[in-house]
Amino acid sequence: MGMELPKGFEKMMDFSLVDALLGRRSRRFFMGAEIPDGVFTYKSKYEPVPLSELEKLLVVTACAGSTSWHHMIYRAARYAPHLSNYAGAAGGRTFPSAAGFHTSMTFFTDDEGVYVLDNRDAPAAAERDANGHLDLNAVINPLKNQVKKLQGGRVKLPCEVPYVEAHNTWVVNKPGTLLVIPVGDLSQHVLLAICYMLQNGMLITDDINKRPIPGIEKYSHLANLQSVWPITFLEQWSMAELTAELSTSCYAGALMLQAMGLGGWMFDGIDPFSMLGASGNPDVPGLGFRFDTNNSWPYPNPTGLKGVMEGYCPPHHTNMRAAVDAICDRKFGKGGPFHADTPGPWKDSAKVRGAAEVHPEEFRECVAMQAQYIYDTFGKFPGTVPSIFTITYLQAHHLDLEFYDKFYKSGSYLKTHAEHMENWH
Repeated sequence: MGMELPKGFEKMMDFSLVDALLGRRSRRFFMGAEIPDGVFTYKSKYEPVPLSELEKLLVVTACAGSTSWHHMIYRAARYAPHLSNYAGAAGGRTFPSAAGFHTSMTFFTDDEGVYVLDNRDAPAAAERDANGHLDLNAVINPLKNQVKKLQGGRVKLPCEVPYVEAHNTWVVNKPGTLLVIPVGDLSQHVLLAICYMLQNGMLITDDINKRPIPGIEKYSHLANLQSVWPITFLEQWSMAELTAELSTSCYAGALMLQAMGLGGWMFDGIDPFSMLGASGNPDVPGLGFRFDTNNSWPYPNPTGLKGVMEGYCPPHHTNMRAAVDAICDRKFGKGGPFHADTPGPWKDSAKVRGAAEVHPEEFRECVAMQAQYIYDTFGKFPGTVPSIFTITYLQAHHLDLEFYDKFYKSGSYLKTHAEHMENWH
């Protein structure tokens, strides 16, 4: 890694998964924190201690590092013997993604800036050895080059209501803390889900306006016109799948905190629209995503951050057909999961990846027709959920152990926490 490793690194590598699972707790009181009133009234006598560069890298790696090539889904009877071609990416990360869609990116912020890790479509950071082992250094090193600094200083989101929930205003995004913010492209996820449905002979139907997609009968030979998913079900299901992706990313990071002896917790107590940039207050730009409003929508709709993370919907694509073509380029183009030249974990990876059927023109037309209907009917895509979505966050910080010693029985923190400053600093 090109740096001298502290003693804590070796101890982290030897830390037991079972200890991480059973030792996981939300530990919120950090060095520099204060609770001004109530039964836990306490003011830390320490200054905040920011995470070191190595500590930051390790936490972010745990949340979203590359774990080599993913193994994909092998078979669906409907189009056997072709390889199932649902996946959006060829590489795996530390968290699961429904059908390998991988539509999320990882933002994070500390005292020095706001950053994004974009490794959705990155090749595997390293190959596994014969025992299935992946070298952590080989995972961390490329990650440094995949992180882009977006702005100096912390994300501009004040720690007060209504931007942060009342119980978090004393603790979230404070000096010395690291805040990890996974963000998902729900527009892309829903589009991939429509592809998935059509591959399995299903279509969508408009349950809100109580009608089928006009003209969909043209594609009755691709799908059963009676085999339908309501738009609301499809979009809520996709949102639930993406929530799992974002949340397991934070959970992986939370387990890493135990091994490193860092405090912190995973939570959803920040207003997602304010975080993305749709607070309505120019002094609270959050991550700065563009958004649209409409009197018929219950909330603003973020669609993308130009040049960083642009949704698979207008205005980032001219129409939904263009978005479908972009999805196909991601899946079947260079570096994609179904391009014969993309390396993989198999003995004959070219043969495996080349066994997938490329979505033909008629398939793309049918997907685009359904997606465009949603966009035209509801004024956005998806129609009933946000285009860009965030829900779960992970904060990491250095614990003030004296707070825990004052209020808690012994055992409220782990040995890794007790020895952290000695072993890492």
